[in-house]
Amino acid sequence: MIKYLIQKEFLQIRRNAFLPRLIIVFPIVIMCVMPWVMNQEVRNIRVEVVDNDRSTLSQQLVHRIEASRYFIFNGQKPTYEAALKAVETSKADIVLVIPQDYSRNLSLHRPASVLIAANAVNGTKGAMGSNYLSQIVGEELSVRAEMLPSEARLSGAAAPFSSAFHSLLLYNPHQNYKVFMIPALFAIVMMLMCGFLPALNIVGEKETGTIEQINVTPVTKGAFILAKLIPYWLIALFVITACLLLSWLVYGITCQGPLWLVYLLAMLLALFFSSLGLMISNYSDTLQQAIFVMWFFVVCLLLLSGLFTPVRSMPSWAYLTTYVNPMHYFIDAIRTVFVRGGGLHDIAHQLLALLGLSAAMGGWAVASYKKNN
Repeated sequence: MIKYLIQKEFLQIRRNAFLPRLIIVFPIVIMCVMPWVMNQEVRNIRVEVVDNDRSTLSQQLVHRIEASRYFIFNGQKPTYEAALKAVETSKADIVLVIPQDYSRNLSLHRPASVLIAANAVNGTKGAMGSNYLSQIVGEELSVRAEMLPSEARLSGAAAPFSSAFHSLLLYNPHQNYKVFMIPALFAIVMMLMCGFLPALNIVGEKETGTIEQINVTPVTKGAFILAKLIPYWLIALFVITACLLLSWLVYGITCQGPLWLVYLLAMLLALFFSSLGLMISNYSDTLQQAIFVMWFFVVCLLLLSGLFTPVRSMPSWAYLTTYVNPMHYFIDAIRTVFVRGGGLHDIAHQLLALLGLSAAMGGWAVASYKKNN
């Protein structure tokens, strides 16, 4: 009996002029467009420079800023007040002021300082811009320290310019943001495809009246919901395969860990969201109601998953929600496998949590379906 119910689901999908195109085009568009635009790296920061020193050393620092790929050099201003006015009128994002004694302090082996003033209306842009500019100034001072005479370096004169730490990048040495973003896009595609489509399934049959034909048959609730879930598991298999292929063909990024773990995580996430969609469809009376309720859960689960911000930065009450958030477990696990090359023992906790949440949601979907609608 399940065989014919599954056949009915695929016939309904095939006869829909929009759904087959959506299933094919949506993952392609997401994987080919989003990694280029969903980049949290801050660029094109407009910077003004006030050079009160007007020396060769200060101009070398200015040229280093001009050559940076993170900044747009707006030019030099005569005074700090003029540069600050450009910030207040949104013509500049950050101001660098080089004092008069900049080159003199460097020549005398003294600590040299500069003033960095950033527009903090956009807090992220201001903080990151200040950090980038501080790194450029630090690199310039480090170069000057290396050019000091050997006796000056031995005497400790270069200490104010020396770097206090060094970074060792293990899993993404070139800091390519796409390496971190592509596994997260797997989660977004799976959530939208396997969440919204089932959410519109049963409530769509309610509006067309075909659900009444199922209600008068001896089909059990478990068999009916299972027949609804299986097509979306197959869609999930197609979607994750397409995403992996596009990741390899377009960006040259491949999974560093066992590939079967990626498919296992995808199937568990698909089970949760397809069950959630069917559960919402069971409780909804109209398509509009189902869409808004599903959108509410999707936004909350996505924003609280740790995809965009670290979960440890959240308030304690918000952090507690991650214990029942399957997106949090999936993103953590998929990045461990895909980026770091982790194995089964590295994501055992996430797998168990996903399995428990998916089983609970599947049971809820079965229990919420009522044949006497």
